[in-house]
Parts: sequence; structure tokens; C-alpha cells
Amino acid sequence: MSDDDLKPICEDHELKGRRLSHRIRTEVENEVTELVAQHRISPKIATVIVGEDPGSQMYIRMKHKASNKAGILSDHHDLPETTSQEELLELIRKLNNDSSVHGILVQLPLPKHIDEKTIIAAINPLKDVDGFSPANVYRLFYGGEDLSAATPHGIVTMLDRIGWNDLSGKHAVIINRSTIVGKPLIMLLLNRNATVTVCHSRTKDLPSFTRQADVLISAIGRRTNESDPFFITADMVKDGAVVIDVATPLGDVDFESVKNKTLCVTPVPGGVGPMTIAMLLKNVIAAYKAQIVQ
Repeated sequence: MSDDDLKPICEDHELKGRRLSHRIRTEVENEVTELVAQHRISPKIATVIVGEDPGSQMYIRMKHKASNKAGILSDHHDLPETTSQEELLELIRKLNNDSSVHGILVQLPLPKHIDEKTIIAAINPLKDVDGFSPANVYRLFYGGEDLSAATPHGIVTMLDRIGWNDLSGKHAVIINRSTIVGKPLIMLLLNRNATVTVCHSRTKDLPSFTRQADVLISAIGRRTNESDPFFITADMVKDGAVVIDVATPLGDVDFESVKNKTLCVTPVPGGVGPMTIAMLLKNVIAAYKAQIVQ
């Protein structure tokens, strides 16, 4: 155990996602060792990317590096931009039927000629480590958090680990309504007894909502360069709130001005991003156990 492992997750008002991610990844690595020793089968993830988007390529490399370090095997399928929807569906069918593959991740976004909903729905829910399949969304709706979307689950895990696992009497405000972040977060926060408000691009007088938030989660992500103004400034934040900035790489929150007003706030980078990778690894283990452990 290193000295860093003994330090708090929230230190000097900064919610250190990278520090917590390291701890979770260590937990996963230890669990993988135990599972392989017991079952003689290594967990394995298969990733699929269509096209040459540099951001997607970078995320896939990060996911493979983290998986391999944790002892999780990984295969990658790099498909050209011209891949048809039926060709992609055929690959997913093969991976669904491959018993050596426990997790399937199709990197989004997909080219415009491929329907994302169709592809996501084709993935075996037990292997859906992104947590986007209809079956896993349905499970989350009824309180089950295994195989829930990695970024939202990483956010609530940060809250859990600073002792905010019961949000009774607390008001959580989410600025995002996407299926990847905002909508899963609603259920995860309700599971923790929060009162939840969702804001978005059509919300009028956004500061009137953010100033009420005990937990403020912002995932606007529209700053294009460092000279652009921040969307969340100190005058929009309640004293003692927890503020979580999901927008990468430039952030939504004016970290320096907000920091001392909060209980804690995530930095960008080093906040939510590392947690997303850590929760993906946990999802691979959850998928493995659902398929292997009787």
C-alpha cells in the first residue's frame, strides 16, 4: 500500500478521481487474480471501432491498457468506415456466441449510416459492459446497478466513497439529458434517495437551479478552447456543494473560482475521466461473474 492509498479522496476541496480510480483498479486486479485462480478462466473484453476517429482510437487504447494491467484479456476489432450495418451486426453475433468473450464494447459514435440503437440492442445484455442495452437500462430502472453506464456509475461511486451514499434530503441537479450520462444518473441518484432535477439546453434561468444543488453535475461540454468562458462559475454554486464536472477535455466548471466554495469539486482532467475507465473494468468483472460464476 502506498502513501497515496491512505490519503482522502476529497482533499483541499478537490475530489480526486484519479486517486480513487487507482484504488478501484487495484481492487479489480486483486479480484481478477482470485477469480482466475478459482475458475481457471481469464476475463476477456472485445472492443469494436468503426472508422478512424482520433478520439475514439485514443479511448480504445486507454481501455485496452487498463484492461491488460488488471489482468483482463482483450481483443480489438478495427473496422473501416465503410463497414455496413449488417457486417457489424454479424461481428456482434459472433462475439455474443464466443464463450471466451465476457464483455463487448462498441466504441461510439458510429458512422452515420449505422444505427447506434440497433447495434447496442444486438449486444448480449450479459456482455454489455457499456451498460447501454435496453435490458440493462430496464434493470437500472428497477434499482439494479450491475452493468450500468460507466461514467454515471463512476460519478455516484465518487459520492459513495466520500460518504454521500445516502442523499436523503439532498437536491441533485444534473445538466445533461443524454442516454449516456444524464438519464442513467437520474436513476442512480434516485437509488441514493436524492431529489433530482434535470436541466438542459432548453432550461430557462439555469443559475436558479444550480444554486439549489447540494450535488451539481455538469456535462455540457461545449467549450472549444481555453479562452471560452466557463458555464459554471462561483456565483452559480451553493456553499458546501459537491460539484462534478463531466465535460472533457476543457471542462464546464471554473475550478479555481468554485473550489473553495464547495465541499469538493472534480478537476478536469483527473476527475471523472479516470473513473469511467475504472468502472468499465468493474463492469467486465460483473459480466464475467454473471456468465462464469454459478
